[in-house]
Amino acid sequence: MIYELRIYTIFPGKIDAIRKRFSDHTLGIFDRLGMEVCDFWEDLEEQPKLYYTMRYESMEERKRQWEAFSQDQEWNEVKQKSEQGGKIVERVEQVFMKRADYFSAGYPTILD
Repeated sequence: MIYELRIYTIFPGKIDAIRKRFSDHTLGIFDRLGMEVCDFWEDLEEQPKLYYTMRYESMEERKRQWEAFSQDQEWNEVKQKSEQGGKIVERVEQVFMKRADYFSAGYPTILD
């Protein structure tokens, strides 16, 4: 199993726009395409950032899912419409992780 932490830095004044895009569209598109979001967070100190993790069987699956997402007609229409007043996301950081074998022995996790 592979996990990806995605960190979105949002342009000033655009946090509500990204919240709306995720809640009204993006998460549903992910679901339709079989993309698994494990959890989703907003910055506690109210920085214009979102954090979420996704789970994949392999890097090949991840690549296939993101290619399908980037070519999805609904996503492209939503993105274009939501960015009519300017881009929302300034930067996306990605961290790829695997579960540490020594941790999973008996400890509950949010991913179980």
